[in-house]
Amino acid sequence: MNILVVNCGSSSLKFQLIDSETEQVSASGNCERIGLDGKITYKAHGDKFVTETDLPEHGIAIKKVLELLVDKERGVINSLDEIHAVGHRMVHGGEKFSSSVVITEDVIKDIESCNDLAPLHNPANILGVRACQEAMPGVKHVAVFDTAFHQTMPAKAYLYGLPKEYYEKYGVRRYGFHGTSHSFVSKRLAELAGLDYNNSKMIVCHIGSGASISAIKDGKSIDTSMGMTPLEGLVMGTRSGDIDPAIIEFICQKENISVSEMTTILNKKSGVLGLSGVSNDFRDLVDARESGNKDAANALDVLVYRIVKYIGAYYMALGGVDAIALTAGAGENNKEVREMIMEGISALGVKIDEKANQTRGEEILLSTKDSKVPVWIVPTNEELAIARETARLVK
Repeated sequence: MNILVVNCGSSSLKFQLIDSETEQVSASGNCERIGLDGKITYKAHGDKFVTETDLPEHGIAIKKVLELLVDKERGVINSLDEIHAVGHRMVHGGEKFSSSVVITEDVIKDIESCNDLAPLHNPANILGVRACQEAMPGVKHVAVFDTAFHQTMPAKAYLYGLPKEYYEKYGVRRYGFHGTSHSFVSKRLAELAGLDYNNSKMIVCHIGSGASISAIKDGKSIDTSMGMTPLEGLVMGTRSGDIDPAIIEFICQKENISVSEMTTILNKKSGVLGLSGVSNDFRDLVDARESGNKDAANALDVLVYRIVKYIGAYYMALGGVDAIALTAGAGENNKEVREMIMEGISALGVKIDEKANQTRGEEILLSTKDSKVPVWIVPTNEELAIARETARLVK
């Protein structure tokens, strides 16, 4: 069964065509600058093809992608009839969705009712659905939610210390994100560590430009670092993570800016970018630190210290831990950041295997065999997770 996985942003569209039986990717790519000048990157048959083309809206982008998939020279299928289902990444399902669902008009209405919780993402996700439905009438579509995996959190983990009316009226609570990644990685971690997934305690650290950590007990998320939005939790590439909320009013008054402007600063100009003044790329920070840049060194220290604190907190919340996974950009590829994290959690009886730490993007036991807690590098694959969920629901 060929599954087309679509991840639609406000001005972008990422895609993969995956054979659900072999789990092989036959084609992938990205449509960028939709609504502007337009650019498509397409990979198939081991080749990469980049073209500048007019992409005025998402429907045109989808049509261009489908044309490439059936192209006589670069295509990987003979006709669109060979696409059996489409899996869509949906950012926010609120409390309405605790699992993936086949998309119907009622489902779309429920997703739209969560738009206030993800105003930049949910409308774009729905645009992708509509574009695919128009281009491939009769094909089943599945919504896979970033928030769904964390819907198992207990009230003590998801409620904020605010008047309860804000939760009851507006849904103000912790939802968590990266759920597709946390679910995929935790299942693989259990296999690698020889654990019973439904009788285990795991911590998954998704450390990329966007970053979150989750505590998973008996196969269910019991807590996660991101909150009502992806802004809460760890210090990230450009996001501040946890701050004293009074800082917002303080800076707004001092700088004579609006709350909206301050929110943009917290989301796009903060994190390690804001701390370092160098970059939101952790590799650049490592290079700058080694050149003597103290701000870059401080940014890395703040980044890792927050990660270590959350791991420690979730160790206590779980009542111990059977295994820990590092995943996503830095977790899979940045040996310097991994080394700092491992040093920070050494109190758990963890020691780093220096040879294993040279690995990039591959599954490997990062801790020494005599460590009390095994720490694994587990590459995430959100697209494959979406394809698996889609195949499960449409079979």
